[in-house]
Amino acid sequence: MTDETPLLPLPERALDTTPARPWPVRVLAEKIRGYVDRMPPVWVEGQVVQFTHRPGSGMQWLTLRDTDRDMSLPITVYSRILAFLPQPPAEGDHVVVHAKPTFWTKRGTLQLQANQIRAVGVGELLARIDQLRRVLAAEGLFDAERKRPLPFLPAVVGLVCGRESKAEHDVVVNARARWPQVRFEIREVAVQGVNAVREVSDAIAELDARPDVDVIVVARGGGSVEDLLPFSNEALVRAAAACTTPLVSAIGHETDAPLLDLVADHRASTPTDAAKRIVPDVAEERLRVEQARRRMRGAVRALLDREQHGLDGLRSRPVLARPTSLVDAREREVHHAIRTARHCLDAALLRASGEIGRLEAQVRALSPASTLERGYAVVQRADGHVVRSPDDAPVGTDVRLRLAEGELGARVTSAR
Repeated sequence: MTDETPLLPLPERALDTTPARPWPVRVLAEKIRGYVDRMPPVWVEGQVVQFTHRPGSGMQWLTLRDTDRDMSLPITVYSRILAFLPQPPAEGDHVVVHAKPTFWTKRGTLQLQANQIRAVGVGELLARIDQLRRVLAAEGLFDAERKRPLPFLPAVVGLVCGRESKAEHDVVVNARARWPQVRFEIREVAVQGVNAVREVSDAIAELDARPDVDVIVVARGGGSVEDLLPFSNEALVRAAAACTTPLVSAIGHETDAPLLDLVADHRASTPTDAAKRIVPDVAEERLRVEQARRRMRGAVRALLDREQHGLDGLRSRPVLARPTSLVDAREREVHHAIRTARHCLDAALLRASGEIGRLEAQVRALSPASTLERGYAVVQRADGHVVRSPDDAPVGTDVRLRLAEGELGARVTSAR
């Protein structure tokens, strides 16, 4: 480019920029500031994660973080505005800020200029938690059908707790007192503050991915509503709902009821109660085994006594005392039947013999032979025809005389 080359005007719009006609950084910064300056003030809710009070300074700086995501924005506020608050904001407080977005061109950063700051009260926090509870309940995240039973004797227990916390001590000591062989995979995380949701969710996901972990316990001691707020966070609750390993929630005391208790498979009132739920008591189990053995021994002894009594009753019966008694009775019945049969046969033969004699007498009386024995004869022609009248055998006819003991031949010489 020479001195004679005329300078071209800068593009007015970002779409008009080219490699040959780019925007300088200052132009882009001014464009962004102009766009941001046109944005109206907005109410923003978040959690204070950094605030350092500078006495004597007219401006104070703090950082506001999203409660569900790892995002934050710097906020500037005049000291006179903070003076109207009952107490200055502290790290971990939930606040609502009315601020105007501004863009700092020298550093290229976006920040909020606040003109009002309001602390979120406990009542409002509880109302928001209740609203979230109704939404998650409508999705079925708290349904009893989703609850998984705890294993009877877990080999490895995953424990998510605070760093060197009393809750960790209560769970580990009480669980090992009940079952010394239980092993723990402990993940010490932040259980309150800005990092609690992310660290607890990551610890649950890590332990859930391990196949050797049989149950997961999320434990924390008591605290205020603000301290326990991370365990009612939607992101943490959904992470617990996605866990496939049985999950036990042991947050705070009996009166504390974060949403994690509702989505967990089992709720323990305290960390000590969680230890009692996840492992059985070895002394109690031994007592139950001994009681079961005594009951089994008594049941077997009663069964043997009952069967022995039955055998004794069977052995005392006559059929077993004299096994031939049944045969003897049948033998007597057979002999009686034989005698009856013989008597009936003799009577039948006697009746038949008499009948035969009677018939024999009748036959003898009616027989022609008996007539012949009395001196009579039967006259027959040669052809065997019995002669009954003189016409049957004319004179000169040869006839045969049948006698009782033979026959005689004759010829008819005369007829009358």
